[in-house]
Amino acid sequence: MIPLPVAELIDVVRGEPHDIPEPPPRITGPVVIDSRLVEPGSLFVALPGERVDGHDFAERAVAAGAAVVLAARPVGVPAVVVDDVVGALSALARHVVAKLAPTVVALTGSAGKTSTKDLIAQLLRTTGPTVWTPGSFNNEIGMPLTALSTEESTRYLVLEMGARGIGHIRDLTRLTPPRIGAVLNVGSAHIGEFGDKETIARAKGELVEALPPAAEGGVAVLNADDPLVRAMADRTRARVVLFGESADAAVRAEDTRLTPAGTPAFRLRTPTGYADVTMRLYGEHHVSNALAAAAVAHEVGMSAEAIAETLSAAGPLSRWRMEVTERPDGVTVVNDAYNANPESMRAALRTLAAMGGAVKDRGGRTWAVLGPMAELGDDAFAEHDAVGRLAVRLNVSKLVSVGGREAAWLDMGAKNEGSWGEESVHVSDARAAVELLRAELRPGDVVLVKASRSAALEQVALGLLDDTGTTDGEVAAR
Repeated sequence: MIPLPVAELIDVVRGEPHDIPEPPPRITGPVVIDSRLVEPGSLFVALPGERVDGHDFAERAVAAGAAVVLAARPVGVPAVVVDDVVGALSALARHVVAKLAPTVVALTGSAGKTSTKDLIAQLLRTTGPTVWTPGSFNNEIGMPLTALSTEESTRYLVLEMGARGIGHIRDLTRLTPPRIGAVLNVGSAHIGEFGDKETIARAKGELVEALPPAAEGGVAVLNADDPLVRAMADRTRARVVLFGESADAAVRAEDTRLTPAGTPAFRLRTPTGYADVTMRLYGEHHVSNALAAAAVAHEVGMSAEAIAETLSAAGPLSRWRMEVTERPDGVTVVNDAYNANPESMRAALRTLAAMGGAVKDRGGRTWAVLGPMAELGDDAFAEHDAVGRLAVRLNVSKLVSVGGREAAWLDMGAKNEGSWGEESVHVSDARAAVELLRAELRPGDVVLVKASRSAALEQVALGLLDDTGTTDGEVAAR
């Protein structure tokens, strides 16, 4: 963060100083919510929680070098006390972003937000200093922390925005007003909370409603291939740029295909030229992500050739999203366990099938290790059943369903689709899955691991990649 006098912090958050020494300290380090991350000059934000209360770590934070604590009550060390710590954190982020005035790029969507954000960041940082959301730090706490990591030199601030209800994205855009906003898609993620896709579209469209008018530089980047997203053009005063494979998309892909390795290739067309792209990321779904990122990059002045070169070199910046690792024995593990919804699950299975085309010729098999997809509401049974059936239709060699009721639905869908018997197995937990896979995997096999975040199925991938012989109990406890 930019250096900030404590007096300025007090004024911005309308706080009360407690135990502030003379002369008052100056905030010169990062803003952190974890006392273990404190550096000299940090601002430590004491967030209250059900299990852990940041106020209990205030003394430790100051002892480690924090200049001051932002807190809801006096903590016996230098502190600025406010009624609402999260609200004060947001106010500080607004103040700093307004002071520095970087170009703010925001994006949202039901699937692909984090991967697309990482692509945008890799493109924009070739043209100037760029700060972006780490991982999927996309809520009312993660976004201000990201914004507060900007510096005087920061040219672009790239923010991923998530929503759990109507009004959430609107609030986030007030925190850091974007000039460019991208909406990727409207899918089934969180449909159990929203009720239907139309309501999800209402929530996602709050981003384009918040953009400045075209005359002031506002740009809405919308998916031409998603009717619910395309319709958001009527909800914004910003200039609309369409991306996709539709013929009228300003930034579009032609001749899309998957390489034998499972990575997408296509010809990128922009209003100023075209160039060929062969990505390092796995899965055809990354084409849409790449086009959204390319549209943003074009808006800041990058040429088609420069965009294509960067997209072709781009790698994953966030963990557990189609991370592909080949073990020394020739088994390939695809760790896509960070999250899942019906759309991303289908895309991952298609990628696994594409990767399997090469290995099956050499006797290798494809394994889909799948867990529950959360927050699907009344659609949960049908969606899990459909994913199980798709695994059969794509000729995946083995399906291992991990977990309780939803995993049983995956298994049942597979078995009801065809003559699958031993090809589909339902196990109770990650430990059982690791035991099964360790006993049956052979060189050349490809294993996809995917489920919603709550299932913590990364335990399976980590267990398979552990060369030290980690016990099953250790795997389960990670």
